[in-house]
This record gives sequence, structure tokens and C-alpha cells, in this order.
Amino acid sequence: MTTVQIELPDELAQKAEQAGLLSPAVLGELIREKLRAQSLQELLRAAESIADNNDLPYMSPEEVAEEITAMRAERRAAVKS
Repeated sequence: MTTVQIELPDELAQKAEQAGLLSPAVLGELIREKLRAQSLQELLRAAESIADNNDLPYMSPEEVAEEITAMRAERRAAVKS
């Protein structure tokens, strides 16, 4: 367990304490929620970036299967070496 010390303006600290937001359980959940939100935003930015990149060639399911087969063959060959 890690101890974290934070500095807040007095008024904010008082309001947070009155609202029950300063308990370890609540603070932990608030941080977890924020981390999930950030992860989601990163995923959405990555998806948007991919969608914006029109230079990516379309691959048929057969081409994808061929690429996967080739990658697996390369991995097997590397393991045997």
C-alpha cells in the first residue's frame, strides 16, 4: 500500500471531506475511473487516427489469413533457430 499526500485549497478540502470523497476507498475509485476514462480517450484517438489514414490498403479475409500464416511460420522458424 502506498501513502499519498495531496495539498488542496482549504475550501475544496472541506467540501470534499463533507461529501465523503477523501476516504481511501473513494479516492481509489475516483482514480480508477479517471484512468479508465484516459484509456478510453487514448483508444478513441488511436481509432480516429487509423480511420483518418486513408492510405491503408484494404485486405481481404484471405489476405489477412495469409499474413497470419506467414507470421506464425516466421515465429516457428525463429524458435527452432
